[in-house]
Amino acid sequence: MEKKDPIEEARRYVANAEEVIKKANYDPELKIYTDGKYVKMAGNTLWNGCLVALDALFGIRKSKGRPSIDKYKEVAAQRDKKLLAFVVTGYDIMHLSMGYDGIKNKKVCSTGFETANDIINRCAALIPKQITA
Repeated sequence: MEKKDPIEEARRYVANAEEVIKKANYDPELKIYTDGKYVKMAGNTLWNGCLVALDALFGIRKSKGRPSIDKYKEVAAQRDKKLLAFVVTGYDIMHLSMGYDGIKNKKVCSTGFETANDIINRCAALIPKQITA
């Protein structure tokens, strides 16, 4: 079985979330999605994609137990301050606001997608540096 590139896998999560958010039925007059269920699903999918990229960079999930966001913040702070900012923002928007709260605001959701791409792209840029270091 061929091992998948974690960055490509993370991007696949984003593509899947884009398909899910379409089902949330955007109301342009109100500038919100009308179905919070799909917003939650999209937010969780985005965040899981980010975790795939972060785990490829940091290897956090190789240890025992479920890592907390604090562990991701800790290792990101040691490695790259820009990535740390993306992780903090991404956790708040994708995981909490979208994933838990189902915030239907279009701008919030758009920021979630943008931040997911920022995290994945930053991880992609840092992975080669880590391997050759």
